[in-house]
Amino acid sequence: MKISARGLNRSTLARQLLLRRERVGAVEAVRKVVALQAQQPASPYLALWNRTVDFDPTELDRAFTDGTVLKSTLMRITLHAVHTDDFRAFREAVHPLLRGGRIGDRRFAASGLTAADADLLAPELLAFADRPRTGAEYEAWLQERVGVAPKSGAWWALRHYTPLVHAPTTTPWSFGERPRYVAPLDPPPVPAPPEASDAALRTLILRYLEGFGPATVGDMAQFALVQRARVKKALGTLGDDLETGKGPEGEELFDLPGAPRPDEGTPAPPRLMAMWDSTLLAYADRSRVIPPEYRASVIRRNGDVLPTLLVDGYVAGVWRPTEGGIEATAFHALPEDVWEALADEARALTAFLAGREPQVYRRYAHWWTKLPPGETRLLPGA
Repeated sequence: MKISARGLNRSTLARQLLLRRERVGAVEAVRKVVALQAQQPASPYLALWNRTVDFDPTELDRAFTDGTVLKSTLMRITLHAVHTDDFRAFREAVHPLLRGGRIGDRRFAASGLTAADADLLAPELLAFADRPRTGAEYEAWLQERVGVAPKSGAWWALRHYTPLVHAPTTTPWSFGERPRYVAPLDPPPVPAPPEASDAALRTLILRYLEGFGPATVGDMAQFALVQRARVKKALGTLGDDLETGKGPEGEELFDLPGAPRPDEGTPAPPRLMAMWDSTLLAYADRSRVIPPEYRASVIRRNGDVLPTLLVDGYVAGVWRPTEGGIEATAFHALPEDVWEALADEARALTAFLAGREPQVYRRYAHWWTKLPPGETRLLPGA
């Protein structure tokens, strides 16, 4: 296997359902794309709107409500929406990251609790989470159980360390600004045994390659934010489950035998991508989708990842809703036929948002004063 940079791009688009919208339900789409970034409640919905034919948002509403799709802190200590069948393995795979990143944080230490305390409290906290509860309820429980004051850092750390999931709270996108947390039906043990984390990481790597391959060791480590040594160890045990090849710079790539790898000349239609779309964050080398000169404009220093224009498979600008349609800013000149295709997407997106939140992402509008020069057009909503 030898694959060019554009070949890698097309492989990602094919596996992320971005070469063409597929006629598949919301739950199956989540399974196919492996994991959807979910820091902003609307983003999983917009991600599926970009990927499926006639996407019905009520399907995702139901999936969140019945637990077929779960929202939780997972890879990179960020919120993801994943299929319930993937949740346990993904959570166990990143357990060491969550333990070090939260229980090892000075904010948790400032509460007066230790890592051993966290290991003892987590199972009890899971038992208390037998129904959706607010952060204030959990903080009150911790105060009664171990005497830590609210806002001490204990709940901040434990809500990530303990394998809780977000319970749907409100319209328009199932989750609001004040989350409630509940135990999943089949929670993984916490603390997770090292051998369970290692086995789970192998599962995560295989699923990652299904949705984002081919990929390097660095890409896989970045996606989960685990040590490269752990990834290399896991790869060494997968044997015939994988094939290897070379990327455009001679880097070693891993992939699943028979996985989609379209020709680099395969057309890629324009898309209006959600904030924090997973395709922008799934690699150590983000030039697979984001031209390096645009990266700082799209991924802000505080971690915000703006809603982007995807043109010929690559980020070409950003968009936001405005009165009358979608305001699109291209960072480089685009042909008129591309603008026309983006206008078609804008009309469809405006209609989709009308029933939920016409001015989605408006709290992030301050970034638009900090964009590089470009061509801005209002793409009418009707």
